[in-house]
Amino acid sequence: MKRTDASTELPPDLSESQWAALLNLLADDDPAVYQTVRQKILSYGPAVAVWLRPHFLSDDPALRRRAHEIVRIFERLEADNDFLAFCLHGAEQFDLEAGAWLLALTRYPDLNPEAQSALLDQFAAEIREELDAEAEPRRQLEIINTHFFGRLGFNGDRINYLDPDNSYLNRVLDRRTGNPINLCLVYMLLARRLQLPITGIGMPGHFVCRYQTNSESVYIDVFHGGKLLTKTHCVQYLIRGNFGVRDEFLAPVSPRRLLHRICSNLQQIYLDLKQPDEAVRLQRYAVALGR
Repeated sequence: MKRTDASTELPPDLSESQWAALLNLLADDDPAVYQTVRQKILSYGPAVAVWLRPHFLSDDPALRRRAHEIVRIFERLEADNDFLAFCLHGAEQFDLEAGAWLLALTRYPDLNPEAQSALLDQFAAEIREELDAEAEPRRQLEIINTHFFGRLGFNGDRINYLDPDNSYLNRVLDRRTGNPINLCLVYMLLARRLQLPITGIGMPGHFVCRYQTNSESVYIDVFHGGKLLTKTHCVQYLIRGNFGVRDEFLAPVSPRRLLHRICSNLQQIYLDLKQPDEAVRLQRYAVALGR
């Protein structure tokens, strides 16, 4: 969230004595009182966040915790607006990494995208030291995979596949695990830094990467340890799944379509977890990206 100190004045319809009374009630032991006071404070809008932040250091643990909670709500609202604006105004080929960080901020508003991008820079620099630019595609991919899966420890989350954290880029980087599309996203962001022709391929039910040259296509199943596949392997997958073999299933996915798929997947995950508010939020993003 973009924090500014442009104004430390309370809203015109809220006096200092009223604010003091609200703060006193904010620490009330009665959950019903807290819910009422929280809604009242939220009704004044983000401007009151600057007045709540000093209470992050309060001696009262309840006030401290609840001040954090309300400010976080304001931060997530701002992140929500920022991401929706990005979705509505971005072109088909927008900056995928920027979009992924904006999505992550809607769930983790304290995230520092610059620090996370620097981590990706570091990973790419380590791989670059070992990479032979003259090597054949398969040899280059073997080097990348040794570092990505071996040294860095990335792997597909087969145990908690539907964990929402598998769909937020910062959490995939932190935990070194994720679902197919988001592991492919990390792989693609590293490839971009390494200036390698690797794109995302959104087959029905699964997502892989493809290294494409004028003479060769190599598919990478990032979720399954970077297993190298041929186009024939992918066609066989489509036939086994009764998806039909269509050119679009093996074509590179644009940044907009990729982010749309992440949001649609997340919407379904939140529905399965019975978190309707989160599901509605992701539905808004998916609609904006699908226009």
